[in-house]
Amino acid sequence: MARWMDENAPGVIIGQELLDAARRMQKALKEKGLAQSTINNRIQVVKRVLSLSYREWDWIDLPLDGKLRKPSPKNERHVYLSELELAELLEAVPARYEIERKVVLLAMLTGMRRGELMALEPRNVYNGRIVLKPHQTKNGKPRVIPLSEEAIPLLENLPFATTGDRVRGAFERAREAIGRPDIRFHDMRHCYASLLASKGESLTSIRDLLGHSSLTVTSRYAHADPTRWDSVVARLPRIGNQMATKH
Repeated sequence: MARWMDENAPGVIIGQELLDAARRMQKALKEKGLAQSTINNRIQVVKRVLSLSYREWDWIDLPLDGKLRKPSPKNERHVYLSELELAELLEAVPARYEIERKVVLLAMLTGMRRGELMALEPRNVYNGRIVLKPHQTKNGKPRVIPLSEEAIPLLENLPFATTGDRVRGAFERAREAIGRPDIRFHDMRHCYASLLASKGESLTSIRDLLGHSSLTVTSRYAHADPTRWDSVVARLPRIGNQMATKH
């Protein structure tokens, strides 16, 4: 943000000038092809500065942050792999990436972010659960993640003796091997939520496991298996036959 302002709006003073410059930036970044969510993240910086300038610092006389809009992103990713596809992806991780393979599998089994996985320490594992401290989560709130029998052995040697770059490299080679270059590491988090939903887990539980602030965010990830609705439809009454039984 600072670099953009230096290059495109030098000398801008916090106030209406900053608001106008932010709007120009929105248009420029959209023309550049950036995702709306990325643009919104940058606009949020300006909104926060404007908010503090009015409410905390008394630098401006009017609240201007509300005049800066953030359009809802229409570029949400919906990549959900089945259990078989996840197993295929895991199998494709090259043998030389033994530790990285454990990290990928743990991401599938816990829905944790790569940064959260790389920051794990022995003290984070307690009584069959991963307990993340506030400084280890994106939203600054503690989180408890239950572990399956398959996940527990993956945590025997923490922290993982690898780097985020090596994990990324192992993952990218695996996705290329199965012909799915569109898959991202973060999609393992989406898949975790989707699989839980397909097994009948409630959105409130999935929200807490993922550490989301609201169900609105969770609902973007947890798309239940459509075949589950077959059993729901089967429980509907036969309304058209009700009158026939009375004659």
